[in-house]
Amino acid sequence: MNKGIFYFAMGGFALATVFASCNQKKGCTDQKACNYDEKAVVDNGTCDFCDTTATLKAAIKENYANMAFANYQDAYNEAVKLRTAINAFVDAPSEATLQTAKEAWLAAREPYGQSEAFRFANGPIDADDGPEGLLNAWPLDEGYIDYTQGGTDYSIVNDPVNYPDITKEVLEGLNEKNGEKNISVGYHAIEFLLWGQDDPDAGKRTAGERPFTDYITDGTASHQARRGTFLKLCADLLLDHLQLMLDAWNPKASDNYRATFLAMDNDEALRNIFTAMGTFSKSELAGERIFVALKNQDQEDEHSCFSDNTHRDIITNAQGIRNVFTGTYTQLDGNTVSGASVQDLIELVHGNMATEMNALSTQSIDAVNHIPVPFDLGLTNETIGGDGPIMKAVIALQSQGDKFAEVAKALGLTISTKLPE
Repeated sequence: MNKGIFYFAMGGFALATVFASCNQKKGCTDQKACNYDEKAVVDNGTCDFCDTTATLKAAIKENYANMAFANYQDAYNEAVKLRTAINAFVDAPSEATLQTAKEAWLAAREPYGQSEAFRFANGPIDADDGPEGLLNAWPLDEGYIDYTQGGTDYSIVNDPVNYPDITKEVLEGLNEKNGEKNISVGYHAIEFLLWGQDDPDAGKRTAGERPFTDYITDGTASHQARRGTFLKLCADLLLDHLQLMLDAWNPKASDNYRATFLAMDNDEALRNIFTAMGTFSKSELAGERIFVALKNQDQEDEHSCFSDNTHRDIITNAQGIRNVFTGTYTQLDGNTVSGASVQDLIELVHGNMATEMNALSTQSIDAVNHIPVPFDLGLTNETIGGDGPIMKAVIALQSQGDKFAEVAKALGLTISTKLPE
């Protein structure tokens, strides 16, 4: 049965229950106006001053929390597979084991990319002690980690004097030390250690081509053992930091962020959700991750420049926003977590806006799926303000972000779509 019909149709059981629970009071005859003014319609057209959307809003919070946990669970499970593949590669370097590790990295990015829709929601991923910068920080200075073409050997891997011990504690402590591009851990550190630098000639349509012999004694690069240790520990840290998100959203715990979120005032929680969708769509994804690269015409500004996986990053990020909007997340095993959504709330209160919002959402998904592959080559074929597919994706995502802000305002929620300072 359609969840929107089951839970939230005007004659549905859930709302009828709320209506019946309100004491009748004369004075309101328009059903939608009554909902918007947080009053309740009863059979004879009278109203009471109770929040008829409270049950729906609470259900939205519950489903949002369930989706977050399921999404991070998928990300964690894929990271386990990635660590297994990395350990196998480092223990027995070969073309085959390197390729398996690369494929595991690409697979791990799929669920994590969708989980980024939970950013900017005043939640645990972006908290002062949150792990976002340890998981997905970019762009990174390759020379901070390992050798680069034409660079120096004063990198963590190749400088045993200044970095005698490579441990999890050391690598985590070095992340963003003395510069935000000094990235030492996370998905993109692993990406560089697997692929190496991308060829500056985007026309070759090739990703980085680090040889597996970089990990073999007397191979193609020095400090092979240190490089292998670095890579293995990055995989371990990835799991440590994803575990923090599982703990935060674990439905079986009673003293974690999930419990705090569910106890939060409904409108405060919704304000956070709308802020996340609007900010991520307009400022982070359209702005920082796409427009900046287009403006600078620089593959170094790509999200996943070493593997040439940027197009998938963008697609999964956009899908994550739509997941939150529609209240549905499809897990990697094919099962779905779904329930009450902000789309349901908008449909209940502002039907026309719901139609407009859904249209922009689907347009955004369509636009990002038309971004050229590889992304760095597509950049060279477009200009700012043109009508190319990358610019169209930017405009679609910006429009979506603006619409989220407009819809939030119509619901009595004031949000900002600007990135935090």
